Order: sequence, then structure tokens, then C-alpha cells
Amino acid sequence: MATAGVAPPQVTGADGLGPVRLPVDSETYKYDDWTISYTKSHILKSVCVNDNQCVAGDEGCCELCVYNFALDLPHLPDMVFHRNVLRLSHSSGATLEFRPIDALKLVRNEKLDLKVACSEEWRESRPEAAETTDKVKHFDWSFTTEYSGTTNERLRVEPTDQRIDTFKLMQREPILFYHDLTLFEDELHDHGISLLSVKVRVMPSGFYILQRFFLRVDNVLIRINETRFHYEKGNNYLLKEFTHREAKVEQLKHVPPALFTDPNEIAQQLPVIRKVNEKLTIVEPGA
Repeated sequence: MATAGVAPPQVTGADGLGPVRLPVDSETYKYDDWTISYTKSHILKSVCVNDNQCVAGDEGCCELCVYNFALDLPHLPDMVFHRNVLRLSHSSGATLEFRPIDALKLVRNEKLDLKVACSEEWRESRPEAAETTDKVKHFDWSFTTEYSGTTNERLRVEPTDQRIDTFKLMQREPILFYHDLTLFEDELHDHGISLLSVKVRVMPSGFYILQRFFLRVDNVLIRINETRFHYEKGNNYLLKEFTHREAKVEQLKHVPPALFTDPNEIAQQLPVIRKVNEKLTIVEPGA
């Protein structure tokens, strides 16, 4: 049964025109021994509300500075949905979460192999990035991340020969619960898109999660990192599949350009560079 979250009280601003704080959208669904919930809200502010006087670890530190202190990046994506979180909690205490800050921690601060004209234009649009040290200049402006969720010690992760049964997932079943969350997005200074999102779908037989990082650098490259999770009702484990696909645009001459903007369609046209299959086993208390 799904229950809608209760939005926090809205405080009207001094101008009387609207609330100071946007309401947070949240929902919870109970399935088997799992509690599936999400929180969704507005994007992270682009300026420090404390006039750049925030101190790391201080209770009054603003949300932007919390991100800046946690991440070694000269610039954040245009849109960071910092409060958007998908969380799955098992009765054993095992948890699986999808959080934008954890995803951005995996963006590498090193020289980017991708050499395109728009990277220089992107830097010029952000002078604060261009004026920093050589270390920061090696920042991956594509925000590529191989993040695949955050687990706690109650989920044991190990390689496996088991595979997600895609044919079973294709069977027609009622959708008991569904949600799609964006974690961050950047338009690469109008030269493409970098987007991280996560979807969850609950059926009578189990649940399925797809987290996707989609990068399109116009006229240069398309990259997709996908992580799939499948849980079948009654099991004490989830199966996980991470797939990295990419191709240069010049390798996709046979593909209609209209498909370049559709991750679902273009993913089928990209070669698989790397695939990792893992099993996440629930560790019961006392085990």
C-alpha cells in the first residue's frame, strides 16, 4: 500500500506572493519485507545563503556548501536535485539508496580523454573553474559517474554467474508502484546533456530498478552507464548488472540522428564496453 508523504508547512514570504520553501514530495510503498520510498524536491541553490561564510561540519552550513565541502569539484552540474533520494529498506536492516551526492563523488578529477571544442567553451562559461589550480583544470566536465547505488553492511556484494531474467521482466504484470527520479542534469553549455536518473517498478513477482547515466556530447560521443537490480519475491538476494556502453558519433552513421536524444533507443545501438554482474545477499542480524 502506498502512502503519500506529508509536505512540510509552507511559510509565506514577506512579499506575500508565495512560500519560502517548496514542499517536498514523498511516498512509501511496502512490498514483501521491503519498504520502498522516495523523496523529491527542488534543485540545489547556486549561491551560498550565508554569504560564503559556511564552515564544514557546522550545523548552520547551507546545502550548497555541504556539497562543495563533500566534493572535490570546481563546479556542480547545472541542476542537482540534492533532496531526490530513492531508498529501499529491508526488515533485516539492509538498505539500498540512490543519492546524487554519492554519485558525484565518483566524478573523476583528472585529465579528460575526451577532446572537443565545447569543453573549452564550457570552461569559458565558468570562469571560476578556469582560474583554479591545475588539479581542478583536469575536472571531468562531462560528470561521468559509474555510481550504482549505496549499500550498507547488511548487503553482501559479490561477483556472480547468475543473470537477471530479462524474459521474466518482459512478462505482463500489474504495476503496483512506479517512480522516476532525476538525480542531476547538465546541458554541457548547450552542447549535449549529462543526466543521471533512477526508476523503480514493483510488480507482484518482485521489483526492478534501473539507474541510468546518459551522456551525449553533440557530434562527438554518446555514453550510457546502466545499473539494473532485480529482486524476486521470497529471495534473500538481489541481482545486479552494470553495463557501460559508448560510441563516437562517427561510428553511428547508420543510426538516425533522431535517436541520439532517446536513451532507450540509442542504448541498443551502442557497443558494450564493460559489464559486471553481482549478487547482493541480505545479511540477517546475528549472521
